[in-house]
Amino acid sequence: MEKSNLPLNPLPDDPNVNETDRKHIRRTYEIARNAVANGNHPFGALLERDGEIIMEIENCVATSGDTTKHAETRLIGEATRKFDSQTLSECTLYTSTEPCVMCCGAIYWAGVKKIVYGTTADQMMKIYSAEEYNGFPVEEIYGRMAPTVAVVGPVEEKEGLEIHANFWPTLKDSAE
Repeated sequence: MEKSNLPLNPLPDDPNVNETDRKHIRRTYEIARNAVANGNHPFGALLERDGEIIMEIENCVATSGDTTKHAETRLIGEATRKFDSQTLSECTLYTSTEPCVMCCGAIYWAGVKKIVYGTTADQMMKIYSAEEYNGFPVEEIYGRMAPTVAVVGPVEEKEGLEIHANFWPTLKDSAE
């Protein structure tokens, strides 16, 4: 694991989290680290059905030059080509960081009924930038759009924050 230089305190795990959730979130963090090793931003996602990981994917925004290639949108794009809607409705999507509005829309339209995320977007954005983050919490997005979608998170946030703390400042330093 990377050296810890966390500028903030991780939030406690969602009370609805279970050991399977923790295991799969730790895997999304491995995928996020792999994304960084491949020249991309630190995000990873996987799809689980009946206890089995059926697909996993990393962010490739930087290497593809396509701003829509977030881990979640890539996962949903590939999953909707590979699996039918009944299968997708029986899946849980695990993601290393709370999904953005774009990704929430893709997840919703694919019919996935449960999302588990590791790191909150608000906490990640505090590391990414000193500017205030004006995003929407995933619970609010689904509360308005699809209240039947279950959301669990944060999970194991300390590990996710360490990944972001070791990535974003380095990226910003290299751009200056």
